[in-house]
Amino acid sequence: MIYECHPANPNARAIQKAIEALERGELIAYATDTVYGLGCDVQSKSAMERALQLKGYSKYHALSFLCADLSDISTYARIDTRTYKMMKRCIPGPYTFILPATREVPKILLTKQKTVGVRVPAHPVCQDLLKAFGRPILSTSVTDRDGDPMLDPSEILHHWGESIPVILDSGILDSETSTVVDCTDADNPVVLREGAGDVSLIY
Repeated sequence: MIYECHPANPNARAIQKAIEALERGELIAYATDTVYGLGCDVQSKSAMERALQLKGYSKYHALSFLCADLSDISTYARIDTRTYKMMKRCIPGPYTFILPATREVPKILLTKQKTVGVRVPAHPVCQDLLKAFGRPILSTSVTDRDGDPMLDPSEILHHWGESIPVILDSGILDSETSTVVDCTDADNPVVLREGAGDVSLIY
């Protein structure tokens, strides 16, 4: 099902439908401050496996997840003082940070290097969703079969409607993907992918 969800003032009913889907272990699609995200409960192994399958990823492919704020991130990743200060300048915003993972991170989300990707998007839909759900949500972009981000919710419904039971329609997006920053070396953060985020805030 597709539910209209205003990008500035999200519809509470639409957010609730997404929450119910997450609690049932289903996949959802939602607007972020970059592209449409594919999400599920990080505590549902079966849902994360379906997300990997839909993306055509192996179980070792790095996935990230959305957090409501920095305090949530600290539960799942180790953050030193220097990295914390840098992240505080950048979030909420269109950045994905690669950090050393804690034991709280589900194994399916870990890379072989024991790191995890985290995001705190500056988008009302994401913020309302995370606050209402109360825990992190898996995050990866909704892509077509060629791997290109899908920006139109009606196309997401057409291509993936059977796999994604709830789609929050916040209109057609025209954003870039997030800027990805490797923070595993606190003294030398590395921009792995330059996207919508302002790279000057990293250094």
